[in-house]
Amino acid sequence: MNDDVLRRVARLEALEAIRDLDARYCRALDDGDWDALVSLFAEDGEFVGLSRATGHAELRTFFAGLADAGLTAFWHHVTNLEITLDGEDTARARSFLWQPCVQDGVPHIAAGRYTDSLRRVDGDWRYVTKQVSFDYFVPLTEGWDHGRFTVASAAATYPGRPFA
Repeated sequence: MNDDVLRRVARLEALEAIRDLDARYCRALDDGDWDALVSLFAEDGEFVGLSRATGHAELRTFFAGLADAGLTAFWHHVTNLEITLDGEDTARARSFLWQPCVQDGVPHIAAGRYTDSLRRVDGDWRYVTKQVSFDYFVPLTEGWDHGRFTVASAAATYPGRPFA
């Protein structure tokens, strides 16, 4: 096989591995499998949005604490994943998020975007930064169109978790 074909196959394998990483992230988050979720981040990885958590210990505490902040159920639907390979072991990705959820016992609907930076660690892709920003987060009964909000109002939906 020539070098060009090998490069193209390696590129396709990297893209598919990153798509799989996103699918595993959604499944682990929705299932509350905090150990599996945290393992998808580099040791120094961070989650940004609603709060900032850096490193495996902080990430586990943050994600496991979502229910204490009133967010007791969620279903992450991620789509339109755009991946840019910056090198053999680094990449960036953007995607759209649609998320039905339950906040303080009330069904909500949320939508936003993920912006990620990734690196290959011991052959596997891991998040260096996974950042979420919301376009809206509203009770289902109110509809989504007037649910747009600012960072302050988004952070207010998570009592005790200041936006950093």
